Amino acid sequence: MKISYHGHSVVKIKTKSHTILIDPFITGNEITDLKASEQQVDAILLTHGHDDHVGDTVEIAKKCNAIVIAPFELANYIQSKGVEVHPMGIGGEREFEFGKVKFTQAFHSSSTTTEDGNIIYLGMPTGIIFSAEGTTLYHAGDTGLFGDMKLIGERHDIDIAFLPIGSNFTMGPEDAAYATELIQPKIVVPIHYNTFPPIKQDPEYFKGLVKKVDVQVLSAGEFVTLS
Repeated sequence: MKISYHGHSVVKIKTKSHTILIDPFITGNEITDLKASEQQVDAILLTHGHDDHVGDTVEIAKKCNAIVIAPFELANYIQSKGVEVHPMGIGGEREFEFGKVKFTQAFHSSSTTTEDGNIIYLGMPTGIIFSAEGTTLYHAGDTGLFGDMKLIGERHDIDIAFLPIGSNFTMGPEDAAYATELIQPKIVVPIHYNTFPPIKQDPEYFKGLVKKVDVQVLSAGEFVTLS
């Protein structure tokens, strides 16, 4: 399995036979290396409904005939745009042909705003646990620190955790470092920082706070180094 980071919270997973995107915010993301029109994927996983996570989901899914897997209300919203979806809920787990997907809780919000200013509520925000080919990945989505991250780590042998460090809207570096202690992954990758001024952070500061876990600070387009 090849796992790459593409700025903000965008993660791409390539198994032997499938390509999966998580939170494909590409258009408008100045720190990504991707172009939405060039993506060829089989599935898109979404953590929540904010525009900087849903991003180019509809365009990519329609072009590739890809399935979108998302929390129930968000999945229904995406389906209304003419996209094939599979809705799931927190705590739910399902085996797909490309791997196993499980949604976890996250503490944040989830909505989108229409052109006329109406806010559409899109259900609960989530994290995602994805497993395939003997590797388990945890994408925390947008979240603050919460104690049940310890349960997530105890219930799943997590190889790679993608944790937000931007603060303001999510955990900052200190809380993300503590979350790493709770989860105990083999590798942690900081995400959701430096895309916009309110979430400007130094990932090396986060790295210095983390003990006994391999911290990999990745630029857009770089791959996680699996041992």
